[in-house]
Amino acid sequence: MRDAVWRTSSYTVSNSNCVEVAVIAARDSVAVRDTKDRTIPAAVIPARAWSAFLAHLKD
Repeated sequence: MRDAVWRTSSYTVSNSNCVEVAVIAARDSVAVRDTKDRTIPAAVIPARAWSAFLAHLKD
């Protein structure tokens, strides 16, 4: 995941609790990591599950 392009929310500020997300096309998944401590391994989530999660948040 060293080559992943991480995206951070525009709501992230220096002292907030936010996450970063990277699409991993080769694995058809999404990686999520803690913005404040990038040494913790990222959670890798199947792309379909991530899409369902986002759809649920919008409801």
